[in-house]
Amino acid sequence: MGVWDVLILLLVAAVIGALAQVIAGFDRGGLLVAIAVGFIGAMLGMWLWRWTGAPELFMLQVGDFRFPILWSIVGGVVFVAVVSLLTPRPTYVRRSI
Repeated sequence: MGVWDVLILLLVAAVIGALAQVIAGFDRGGLLVAIAVGFIGAMLGMWLWRWTGAPELFMLQVGDFRFPILWSIVGGVVFVAVVSLLTPRPTYVRRSI
């Protein structure tokens, strides 16, 4: 796996992680959080895919690595939903002028 393959995987993971965050309504973090959500979503999505026995719908081949696009989105949404349920919401204080 070369440098370009790693950069392509990082870009795909960032897009999938950002999409999973948008679907789940999670608004914390930036690019690095989106990349982490994309990769964790890929691992969780591949586990869900094997557990359910559902078909591989859309796989992206980058070098020797196969990246499951649809299952990564599903896994990312599940991961972000669990994280958002476990973290407290920020409270805002309304000030009157």
